[in-house]
Amino acid sequence: MTESLQVIEIETRPKPSHSVIWLHGLGADGNDFVPIIRELSLPRLGIRFVFPHAPMRPVTVNGGFVMRAWYDIVYQDLALKEDEPGLRQSQKSIEELIAKEESRGVPANRIVIAGFSQGGVISLQTGLRQPKRLAGIMSLSAYLPLAATVAKERNPANNDVPIFLGHGTADNIVLLPLGTASRDQLVKLGYDVDWHQYPMPHSVCPEELEDISAWLTRILL
Repeated sequence: MTESLQVIEIETRPKPSHSVIWLHGLGADGNDFVPIIRELSLPRLGIRFVFPHAPMRPVTVNGGFVMRAWYDIVYQDLALKEDEPGLRQSQKSIEELIAKEESRGVPANRIVIAGFSQGGVISLQTGLRQPKRLAGIMSLSAYLPLAATVAKERNPANNDVPIFLGHGTADNIVLLPLGTASRDQLVKLGYDVDWHQYPMPHSVCPEELEDISAWLTRILL
């Protein structure tokens, strides 16, 4: 049984019809992306933004310091010796949040799973395996985890789910080649990938927020 995550919730209108579950990166918390709501300039849809806090755990690559993390990282080479138990545990935690939104009247096809860095990794890990079609998956400055298992474990319900991938060309944390390799694998599997790269480091830039706003508007309307 997974421990329920603590979350920050912000509703753009009463009784929202759509939900965006947005996952932060390593060492941050759910507050990290709250400010982007104002910057997205979304249409007057009723959206519940859910910003969960990752559990506290020691992170090997950071000397074992305990911080908020969706999974452990052992090496700077992120795809080497992945923390499969941690990835799958976080997947289950996000699936609980999806189920909670459904219980509140938001069907899966109006739910977006989004995330930055580690959060983007979990967005892909979770979204591709869901038994109900989601509205979309957004993964920023991240990569495809457990890549060798995706073809076998993915759920056909989300074979045509829209996927937004954004990456910085100067990213020194999740290197661009890891991002493009993830993109290429998803495209090869037949996914509808909307790929964007920007002249930025491991971060988010105004141009990316504009593209995110346009993508969310398109898939949610």
